[in-house]
Amino acid sequence: MLSGKQKRFLRGLGHNLKPVITIGKGELSEALTHETDEALESHELIKVKMLESCTMDRHEAAGGLAAACRAEIAQVLGRTFLLYRQAKEPKLELPKEAKPARQPAGR
Repeated sequence: MLSGKQKRFLRGLGHNLKPVITIGKGELSEALTHETDEALESHELIKVKMLESCTMDRHEAAGGLAAACRAEIAQVLGRTFLLYRQAKEPKLELPKEAKPARQPAGR
């Protein structure tokens, strides 16, 4: 599960990415899932674009594709979303979650 800090980091990286996967009226098919799986394996972070012809809800499409590919949703913005899955040999190093500050002992 990605932390908020890690999602912000991935959104920053994903801002300049071009969509690698496009969902059209065929919606979530086995071929689309396979193509997304391969893209995640080689890129780790991908941008997916939903065309106007896709009638699915954007959050439903992002969740369905992420679940099918064992990926995490980093962002859903308009008809575009970012998916992340760590590769066997990671290229991206996600920031570690900051440890909470220690509270001084009560007096």
